[in-house]
Formats: sequence, structure tokens, C-alpha cells
Amino acid sequence: MTPEVMASIHAECFETPRPWSAVEFAAMLAGPGAFAALDAEGFVLGRVIAGEAELLTIAVRPEVRRTGIGRRLLDRFEAEARAGGATYAFLEVVEDNAAALALYRGAGWAEAGRRRGYYKTPDGTRRDAVVMAKPLG
Repeated sequence: MTPEVMASIHAECFETPRPWSAVEFAAMLAGPGAFAALDAEGFVLGRVIAGEAELLTIAVRPEVRRTGIGRRLLDRFEAEARAGGATYAFLEVVEDNAAALALYRGAGWAEAGRRRGYYKTPDGTRRDAVVMAKPLG
């Protein structure tokens, strides 16, 4: 999957936070510790640095959500993170993304904190980022 395809899928999935461009995906993939798990209908992008993993983004085309793809991609992220030496993982999700919060909680992730007003919506309002964590031991 190319950065252009990733950007296209990301644009289908996100308004807040804003979708990433192909250039941003290419730069992230070229960064240290970066990895992606791919599916024809979505992807997850993460990185491992100094024993910690960060789930940077996960996207599944809207028309195939609730079919298990997101959970499989999340499981693949965790497996890749462990293989890369991570013992703990983190992610951020906008507070009103109920589907993502349910996915993460169902996979054993727990809220570790909040970043107040972290995300800016297209209309200029602010939303909290929910910081979630999971031990990968």
C-alpha cells in the first residue's frame, strides 16, 4: 500500500483529527522504528522507540467497519510492537470517537490521561485527546 492510498483511506475516515497527507505518511514510514500493518481495506501505523510503542493511526474504510478488520489490525500492531522490543504501548484518540474507544477498551487498553483541548475540529472547537496505554508483556 502506497502513502497515497494510505492518505486516501485516512481521508475517508477522519475529520478530527485532520487527515494526513501522502507526504506525511511517507515521512512517518521513513522514520526510526516505524512500521505498518496493512489490509486491503485499512491499515495501522506505529513505531517502537526505546521499548515503547506508539500507535500513530489506524484506519478502516467506513463501508467495511464492524467486520473485525480494525481488531485484526490492532492485534497486528501489538504483535509488531512486541517483535520490535516494546513492553508498553500508547495511543491517543479524540474523546468523541466512541467506536475507536470501544475497540481499544475491548482489546485491553486503559485510559492513562487526557490532553485537554488537544484536537481542533473543522469548526474551530477543541476536543480532548484520550491517552490510552497497554502493557505488552
